[in-house]
Amino acid sequence: MLRKIRTILAVVVFVLITLLFLDFTGTLHQWLSWMAKIQFLPAVLALNVVVIVALLLLTLVFGRIYCSIICPLGILQDVLARFRRKKNKYSYSKEVRWLRYPVLGVFIIALLAGVGSFFQLLAPYSAYGRIATMIFQPVWKFGNNMLAMMAERADSYAFYTVDTWMRSLPVFIIAALTLVILFVLAWRGGRTYCNTICPVGTFLSFFARFSWLKIHFDEEKCKNCSLCSKNCKAACIDFKTHSVDYSRCVVCGNCIEACKFGALSYSFSPLAKKNKTVDTSKRSFLLASALVTTAAIAQKKEKIMDGGLADIEDKVAPERQTPLTPPGSLSFDHFAQHCTGCQLCVSECPNQVLRPSSDLMHLMLPVMSYEHGYCRPECTRCSEVCPAGAIKPIDKDEKTSVQIGHAVFIKKNCVAITDQVECGNCARHCPSGAIEMVMLDENDEESPMIPAINESACIGCGACEYVCPARPFSAIYVEGHEVHKKI
Repeated sequence: MLRKIRTILAVVVFVLITLLFLDFTGTLHQWLSWMAKIQFLPAVLALNVVVIVALLLLTLVFGRIYCSIICPLGILQDVLARFRRKKNKYSYSKEVRWLRYPVLGVFIIALLAGVGSFFQLLAPYSAYGRIATMIFQPVWKFGNNMLAMMAERADSYAFYTVDTWMRSLPVFIIAALTLVILFVLAWRGGRTYCNTICPVGTFLSFFARFSWLKIHFDEEKCKNCSLCSKNCKAACIDFKTHSVDYSRCVVCGNCIEACKFGALSYSFSPLAKKNKTVDTSKRSFLLASALVTTAAIAQKKEKIMDGGLADIEDKVAPERQTPLTPPGSLSFDHFAQHCTGCQLCVSECPNQVLRPSSDLMHLMLPVMSYEHGYCRPECTRCSEVCPAGAIKPIDKDEKTSVQIGHAVFIKKNCVAITDQVECGNCARHCPSGAIEMVMLDENDEESPMIPAINESACIGCGACEYVCPARPFSAIYVEGHEVHKKI
C-alpha cells in the first residue's frame, strides 16, 4: 500500500511540474508555479522559511520522501530505471562517504562563493529544469505544431504554431549529457546519483537518520531471501545483518512489497520489539496527508498577465558589455547569486527573450536578448514563476518604471543611411517614448531621419532592437545595467 500511494503521488507531482516547464501558453503557471517553490534549493535561495522548515520536518517524520515524491529529478531516475525490465536487479552496497560529503562541501562553498555554474550543475531541480526546457519542451512544441498543421487543414484553429529554436547549444549539450548519465546510472543501479552525488539528498540524509518513521525488520519473520535488497533502488538494505542505511533510504516501499514473509514494515519502532502487526495502510494515509498539507502551506495564488507572442525573425545578438537581466532581478550580482539555473523563466517567457547564458563564468544563468522578441511592459511572468527569489515579484506599473538598460544607436548600421530609405520603426514601437526621429543634418532638408535616444526615459525593453530591420546587426541595441534603476 505504501508503494502504491508513493507512486501515485510521485506521478502526479512529476506530471504537473513537467507541464509547468512545457507550457508555452502561460495558462498553467498561475496554478502550478508553487510546485517549483517547494523545491529545496529554490526555497533556500529565496529564504522561504515556511517551505524549508516544512521539508525538514517532513524528513524528520517520514524520512527522505522528498527525494522520491517531490524532487522531479529523483522521480525521473525511477522512470529511467524502469527501462531495465530485469526483476530483482539491485543489490546492497556500502555508502560512498568519500564522494558524498566532499561533493556536498564543494557545493556549499560554490553556493556561498557565488560560483553559479558549478552549484547549478549539481542541483537536482536545476538539472531537471534544463532537461525539461532544452529537450522535452522542443519535442512538446513540435508535437503541438504537427497538431496545428492538421487542424489548419481541417479549417480549425484549436492549435497554433510556435517557433522552436536552439536557445543555447552549450546548455543543450549539458542537459543531454545529464540525461544520458542519469539513464546509465539509473539503468544500472537505480538511485546511484540520488544517493552518491546529489548534494540535496546528502544534506537531507543528516535528518533522515533521525526520522520517526523508518523501514524496520522483524528478524523472527525474515528468511534471508534477499528480495528486499534486490528490490531496493537505493542499495541501502543489508539483508544479512537486517539493517537499513536510513541516510540513503528514500522510502519507496519496494522492499515491503517484495517481502513475501511480512518481515518489513514502515513504522516508528522495530517489529521485533513490539511483536505486533502494523497497519501500513494507515501509515501510508498519514504519509499522503502530510504531503498534501505541506503543499497547501507552500502554495500561493498567482495572477496571470500574458505578455503575448512576438513574431520571430533571426538576428545576430550584439556583444553587450553588461548582460541584461529581467526586471525584478534588481542587479546582475543579485540575479547570479540567487538563480538556480532551473530555466523555468526561460520556458515561461512568452516573448522568447530569455535564454541561458553561454558565458563560461555564468553558464546556464538566464539572460535577455532581443533577436526573437522583446520584453513587453505588460508581461511579468518570469517574476511570477521564479522559485528562488532571483526575480522578485513585480507588477505592471512597477515594471514600466524599472530601467534594466538603455538603447544605443549605431549609425553605420541604420537602413536610413545604408539603404537611403525611410524607417522610424524604433521610434514608433518604443513603449516609453524614449526615441524620436531627427534629421541627420539639420541644414539639409533632404537629410535622412535617424533616431535620437533619451536615455533617462529608456527602460531597456528591447522593442527598438527587435523591430530594427537592419541585418545582420541591429542599428540600435540595448546595453545592460549592472544595477537596475528607477525612472
